[in-house]
Amino acid sequence: MDTQLLLHRFAEAVQTRDGKGFAALFTEDAVYHDVFYGAFHGRQKIAELVDDWFYRTAEDFRWHLHDPVGNGTTLYARYTFSYKSLLPEAQGKRVMFEGVAIFTLKDGLIADYREVANAGPALLDLGFAPERVAKILTRAGAELKSRPEARPHLS
Repeated sequence: MDTQLLLHRFAEAVQTRDGKGFAALFTEDAVYHDVFYGAFHGRQKIAELVDDWFYRTAEDFRWHLHDPVGNGTTLYARYTFSYKSLLPEAQGKRVMFEGVAIFTLKDGLIADYREVANAGPALLDLGFAPERVAKILTRAGAELKSRPEARPHLS
């Protein structure tokens, strides 16, 4: 699939709450690593991430992917992402993230998705208590340290 079309369909499916369409962009055994919710394995779980998890606490999603660069098996794209939060402490605010999406591709589909996101400003906009922010950042740090590429940095 053409890179621009893949990125367009990826963002559009989230924005329109089309979990099935979103999941169809992934291989059967794909993994989507979400910054907040963790790893979702397989198309069914990836569809649930969009249809249930994302929309449980937010609405009016906007996702724009910029400046894609790839080599056929790995695709990187900068992004801006925002939504209106339904969490009580956020008081209906729109919160925004920026980050880099990292796609591993196989036969034109996404086999693995992960991202590096600057979540700090959004966590503050959400009105999260310091303890909650610390919990989220601690989990993100543990996930980073669990990856093979982190080993040389931990010894």
